[in-house]
Amino acid sequence: KSGEHHYNLISALHKSVRASDADASLYWLARMIKGGEDPRYLARRLTRMAVEDIGLAEPSVHRQCLDAWETYERLGSPEGELALAGAVVALALAPKSNAAYAGWKAALRAAEDTGSLPPPKNILNAPTKMMKDQGFGAGYVYDHDSEDGFSGQKCWPDGMERLRLYAPVERGHERELAKRVAWFEKKRATR
Repeated sequence: KSGEHHYNLISALHKSVRASDADASLYWLARMIKGGEDPRYLARRLTRMAVEDIGLAEPSVHRQCLDAWETYERLGSPEGELALAGAVVALALAPKSNAAYAGWKAALRAAEDTGSLPPPKNILNAPTKMMKDQGFGAGYVYDHDSEDGFSGQKCWPDGMERLRLYAPVERGHERELAKRVAWFEKKRATR
């Protein structure tokens, strides 16, 4: 449960989940449990797999991993290990997407490059008269007042082009999110 073998086994588990091989995923989980790995470490890693490799293609597996983790905490071994095994199967069989993960990494790079640019004044609150006089909140449109609940207003810093950070895949729930992204882009182009 330590050293290079530890990392090789967790890599095998993670990559078996990513490859949608439920049988291999169960095998590597069992190898780690039998080898004395802390099931709490495995629960943490399974949750990380849910947010990294499945993401929004099947958002329910994130919750399933957290529930399995909590179940393990309440039942302990060996009964709680079954909850972890169920989460592993759910992860392996879920549609996969790392679009949110890739978008987050791209957002971090963009923030590193442009971190000193202030937000545009239209989306800033103006709790004082001085801030209102400086243009804070001027031109803000409350999206809920728009007929379709979408104003299309500018939310990026002045002088910075709009970036496309999140690119949903055509798998699982992200198919629906891709439709929403396209709808908002179309609306934004006309406003």
